[in-house]
Amino acid sequence: MVNIGNMMKQAQQLQKKMAEAQQKLNDIEVEGESGGGLVKVIATAKGSFKRISIDDSLVKLDEKEILEDLITAAINDAKEKGETAANEEMKSLTGGLPMPPGMKFPF
Repeated sequence: MVNIGNMMKQAQQLQKKMAEAQQKLNDIEVEGESGGGLVKVIATAKGSFKRISIDDSLVKLDEKEILEDLITAAINDAKEKGETAANEEMKSLTGGLPMPPGMKFPF
């Protein structure tokens, strides 16, 4: 016979490990580049963009930092809107029931 108490304990441990893994993804930074290194993006492994670097040869120098910040903000805004849309879609699929704590779509 299956011990429900052990199953619940294992589920809680798994949930804790998943939360720790999600936090670790926030701490890992990756760098993408294009144009032979003229444009670089620093992001977390979880997908949050932290910085964008644009080579001076591509922009007016006195506007470069503002442009980098605006691009970073626009990317993160799109990401947040995408997560909201995905969560709304999941609610429609689950009949309005919320996802369990710590679970996000896409998985």
